[in-house]
Amino acid sequence: MTFPVVGMVGGGQLARMTHEAGIPLGIRFKLLSDTPQDSAAQVVGDVVVGDYRDLDTLREFARGCDVITFDHEHVPTEHLRALQADGIPVRPGPDALVHAQDKGVMRARLDALGAPSPRHRIVTDPADVAAFAAEGDGFPVILKTVRGGYDGKGVWFVRDEASAAEPFRAGVPVLAEEKVDFVRELAANVVRSPHGQAVAYPVVESRQVDGVCDTVIAPAPDLSEELAGRAQELALRIAAELDVVGHLAVELFETRDADGEPAVLVNELAMRPHNSGHWTQDGAVTSQFANHVRAVLDLPLGDPRPRARWTVMANVLGGDYPDMYQAYLHCMARDPGLKIHMYGKDVKPGRKVGHVNTYGDDLDEVLDRAQHAAGYLRGTITE
Repeated sequence: MTFPVVGMVGGGQLARMTHEAGIPLGIRFKLLSDTPQDSAAQVVGDVVVGDYRDLDTLREFARGCDVITFDHEHVPTEHLRALQADGIPVRPGPDALVHAQDKGVMRARLDALGAPSPRHRIVTDPADVAAFAAEGDGFPVILKTVRGGYDGKGVWFVRDEASAAEPFRAGVPVLAEEKVDFVRELAANVVRSPHGQAVAYPVVESRQVDGVCDTVIAPAPDLSEELAGRAQELALRIAAELDVVGHLAVELFETRDADGEPAVLVNELAMRPHNSGHWTQDGAVTSQFANHVRAVLDLPLGDPRPRARWTVMANVLGGDYPDMYQAYLHCMARDPGLKIHMYGKDVKPGRKVGHVNTYGDDLDEVLDRAQHAAGYLRGTITE
């Protein structure tokens, strides 16, 4: 038997790390990348440079692939249906992936499932935003374009009707959501295979800075077993009801219900490996990337349990210090247990160019090690 070929659409760091997870298994990867310089295109041997929005390009790329999966959610739904009609397995499939592509579709389906969500509805103009605000507790509210937003892009914090015009200029539907008074942000990461096997990773705390994930703590500190279990069960139920194949990240708000009891609300869905799961590379028996590969190939899934009591992931963002390699000397000498993962990207201010993982038995120490390394690599810490 020959080993299967996984076709990965998108050449970013998620594709790069998924490819890395397939190497020990002998899995071959074929990549559809925007440019030869993209993160994954630097390391994958079989690279096609082309536009994922062009159906003919997608069809030509899919020749010789045993399954198609994704680094991002932006491939047009109708193109994915065409690939399926051609007999190419697409995982996750278009009927599932649309819930990560379109926030309006996602909210409607979660409502039908009875999944807890912030108050929301599609709005048509600034006056409709004001009406939505008046239906609840008033301004501020959150506005999101239903398609194309990520890492804080396509999201607006709106304090009044006058400031609500910007989201409508893109000419796409806009979703209004109540501003949730949350305790913190959590993420429940699960993986599901075509025949229905599923595994759940520990629920993590995700700390954001300026709308971008900065630090992830696994497992989430001081989270009750009961609420963690409910969050995992919710993520597994969503994965099953939407027929997700591969990795699903359910981003959550931890909040309190009408009785003051701890509760969770669904914020976003992502159907691919996710920043909140990067800790699993070094902190779990089987990483999110390895389990995503197993799932799309319908192989038995690996053990998601943590290897250490605490694991912390800190994103490395670009700053004014472009020579990160020189910083390795300090970071590696200071912390031999540090794990550095760089994406091969040019350093630009605010751009995710890598992450670090630390693990151990003392959370304060593990957190300090991760944040120090990320800060030193960026240049905001100099000693």
